[in-house]
Amino acid sequence: MESLDLRVLADALGWRRAGWPVTLVTVVQTWCSAPRPPGALLAVRGDGAVSGSVSGGCVEDDLIARIRSSEGAHSSPKPAMMAYGVSREEAARFGLPCGGTLRLVQESLEEIAWVEDVLRRTARHQRVARTLTLATGNITLSNASRGAGLQFDGLTLTTVFGPRWRLLLIGAGQLSQAVANIALMLDFEVLVCDPREAYAAIPHLSGVTRLPGMPDDVVRELLPDAHTAIVALTHDPKLDDMALLEALTSDAFYVGALGSARNQMARKQRLGEHFELSAQELDRLQGRVGLRIGARTPAEIAVSVMAQVIEVKNAQLVGARPASAVVQG
Repeated sequence: MESLDLRVLADALGWRRAGWPVTLVTVVQTWCSAPRPPGALLAVRGDGAVSGSVSGGCVEDDLIARIRSSEGAHSSPKPAMMAYGVSREEAARFGLPCGGTLRLVQESLEEIAWVEDVLRRTARHQRVARTLTLATGNITLSNASRGAGLQFDGLTLTTVFGPRWRLLLIGAGQLSQAVANIALMLDFEVLVCDPREAYAAIPHLSGVTRLPGMPDDVVRELLPDAHTAIVALTHDPKLDDMALLEALTSDAFYVGALGSARNQMARKQRLGEHFELSAQELDRLQGRVGLRIGARTPAEIAVSVMAQVIEVKNAQLVGARPASAVVQG
């Protein structure tokens, strides 16, 4: 489940604490070209305000009207199933592309303790499985293994909440600031490490966390997991190489470094000869960093970097190696 869905839970929690009734709707099955994947989450406040999406806007108006109508009729608070686009005519009416079909589970958010627990655990970069029993509305939480996903058998619904995606940037220069801005728009948690005095006075970007210390120590203490990307942008081998040494032996899903093809070849040679990284570990290094889009300015390079990060992230989710994830050097 994407970090967008954690934001939905956070909004729902805030609404319930403020006294609003809240309904959660989860996509549990899709057919054809349904616009949102299984696990996508929508929260509807009692006055019709929403957070998240189950269809990209195709059915939300009708869904909100149904929910508000059922609240007015004092219907059962137990979870219920609903579907959109079952017929070709309905799919056309609701704007579902190519006759897509959505099956949804609707539930009233009564207890908030499980939401608080999910948000706490994902903030600690843990994966949490939430199981809902439709007949009773009972909810249980458990640890989720890597690779676990949504499961639905008509009786119980298990959804997996993973931690927010995060990006560690080594370097606080102009390019790093551009990359950080785009990463924030993509809802990444952005961390920056740069021990150089010349960059200490650079104002902190809103929403970016500055980590003190040397880059290799910062990477080691961060304990990078499969929701972490690390990009070295200082052009200083003393800083970049030591950070990469730790990053390439971690579980980070993406590791990249700025530099020309010749510099990347020299970097891999240094890391292999002096630090004894294996060929497999060196193969994980993305460089030259970013997709080949002819980028020249810091903003254009930042677009190419984050495009490649997203490409690798999404390929990881479906178990495929991205086309651009080829050794370049």
